[in-house]
Amino acid sequence: MEARAAREWLVAGVVGRPHGLDGSFHVARARAQLLQEGARVRVDDGGGDAPSPEHEIVRRAGTDDRPIVRLDGAFGRDAAEALRGRELLVPRTAAPPLEDEEYWAEDLEGAEVRDGDVEVGVVRRLLALPSCEVLEVERAGAPDLLVPLVRDAVRAIDVPAGVIEVDLAFLGEEPA
Repeated sequence: MEARAAREWLVAGVVGRPHGLDGSFHVARARAQLLQEGARVRVDDGGGDAPSPEHEIVRRAGTDDRPIVRLDGAFGRDAAEALRGRELLVPRTAAPPLEDEEYWAEDLEGAEVRDGDVEVGVVRRLLALPSCEVLEVERAGAPDLLVPLVRDAVRAIDVPAGVIEVDLAFLGEEPA
């Protein structure tokens, strides 16, 4: 598989229900490290060709698990309600650096999953479960496979190549 280009924007969360009357709103599925006061974000406009304008986060309250933000230009509860359900996007260049063996979910989605020469499938998404994060792997002609992001299950992750090496035997699967 040839190297994949990194996505330019990272999802910082999803606009949730309004909070108060000033245009503030809760953020669902938040990545708190990307939602700091003063950060520049875009509100996903549903995939149109023209990029949506950038907004500055002018208020950040709540907790890291349930942040409350307000964007410049969003005045009033109705304005916040109009954004509900849309993704907040942050430029990758503004994201804090990751530690070794940390990955943005966007970088793993769509990656080819292999066990040596055996093609297993393609990562549909990264799921956060109570015990660990898992890769949901879509397989042709077989049920989806959940791969925990632990050393015994995942041998290697090559983000630039878009390839993840797993141990099917550890996962209780027979290599085809």
